[in-house]
Amino acid sequence: MRRIIIATNNSGKVQEIRQILGDLPFELLSLRDAGIHIKVEEDQDSFEGNARKKALEVAKYTGYPALADDSGLEVMALGGQPGVYSARFAGENATDEQNNAKLLKMMEGIPYEKRQAVFRCVVVLAYPDGRMLEATGECYGRIGFKPSGSGGFGYDPLFIVDGLGKTFAELTPEEKNRISHRGIALRKLKELIVQNCCDLDASKNE
Repeated sequence: MRRIIIATNNSGKVQEIRQILGDLPFELLSLRDAGIHIKVEEDQDSFEGNARKKALEVAKYTGYPALADDSGLEVMALGGQPGVYSARFAGENATDEQNNAKLLKMMEGIPYEKRQAVFRCVVVLAYPDGRMLEATGECYGRIGFKPSGSGGFGYDPLFIVDGLGKTFAELTPEEKNRISHRGIALRKLKELIVQNCCDLDASKNE
């Protein structure tokens, strides 16, 4: 079976990717699953730049097509923060809880009608020869005043989805994947993968 390396060890991301792309005729392996130890520095100033860099470096390192995403939360009242720094908003090795706590602290006193936010995601599938497929997704909502829900990861307990009145963390995985920024981007990428399926380099696959 042909193989795609998922360029992350974030178990939440890996699970969402497999739920959406799992019916494709490819073995989807995380870096940990594949026994690969590589850390790509996310030093670009955009989601696109970070996703492209991660996917391409892992593809060249492994010799297999590699899928990477970069995503984050942009809060209007904070001028778009945390943006590309979403995962390390409270520090380089910050936990989800620490990032959420910092965000809530910075938004103290901001009324609900001014707590608009958008989750953005860019997913890239890179080939070892440098070719890339790319898709994007967005989901709009507001930042709650306290965490709610036990599902998901990252800022999910704070992000109240427009039109639903629920946070990402209050949705089932299936509900979240239907409307989330990553779900939207992955379904777009899935269409591109199907269209370009025959071009995937399977030379290293048994």
